[in-house]
Amino acid sequence: MKIRVAGAQLPITEDIGSNLAAIRRAIDYAASENADILLTPEGSLSGYTYKFDKTKASAALTEVRELAKVAGIGLALGTCFVEPEDEKCYNQIRFYQPDGDYLGFHSKTLTCGSLTDPPKGEINHYAISPLRTFDYRGIPVAGLICNDLWANPECTPIPDPHLTHKLYKMGARIIFHAINGGRDGSERSVIAWQYHESNLRMRARASGLWIIPVDNCHPTHIPCSCPSGVINPSGDWAVKVDPLGEQYFAHTIQLDA
Repeated sequence: MKIRVAGAQLPITEDIGSNLAAIRRAIDYAASENADILLTPEGSLSGYTYKFDKTKASAALTEVRELAKVAGIGLALGTCFVEPEDEKCYNQIRFYQPDGDYLGFHSKTLTCGSLTDPPKGEINHYAISPLRTFDYRGIPVAGLICNDLWANPECTPIPDPHLTHKLYKMGARIIFHAINGGRDGSERSVIAWQYHESNLRMRARASGLWIIPVDNCHPTHIPCSCPSGVINPSGDWAVKVDPLGEQYFAHTIQLDA
């Protein structure tokens, strides 16, 4: 079995129109590379906020889904979204087949919050759904969002649930990892980069998984908080793009039957 994955390191803001334009560019790239599925960063459509305009986000989602369907590209789309079934806000990766069929979503599970009691931050604003995998054209895939993978001890009071390995035990072969990491170009940002990259490589190797991470690149003059690219089950980079600015990549993953 093989699958051609594409990723887009995009400049994500709280301007849905600007985000939509960036995702359009990414879909065009993925189509030009004959990719099967495109991954975008955390909050790439809505912006990384629970205060997004629900009407604009819903209309933009409809447009993105149709654009991808026309291009024949599947999506692992990062966005915040209010689910109509329960009216709760989730930080999601939404999975779509190339024909536009919606497979479902992964919600950020290891939400960020302060180490105060009670904690403050996104931990108070986003709902969480059960961990799951998705059958993407016969390949079991899954999603994780930012802190879900590395459990940064400075960013959450929740113990590390080792979600990467849990997904491996649930049958996942590929994990799509949408990121929107904070950084300011300081020494702390350098340490965070090292922590993020080492976690990606070690967890891929520990579970024998392919991991595809993509980060937000806004502001474009500061390096991203984490590398974007493709990591193989040995923990090595198959593809790794420049950490500055808008970048794209595509890679064919060959899986054993």
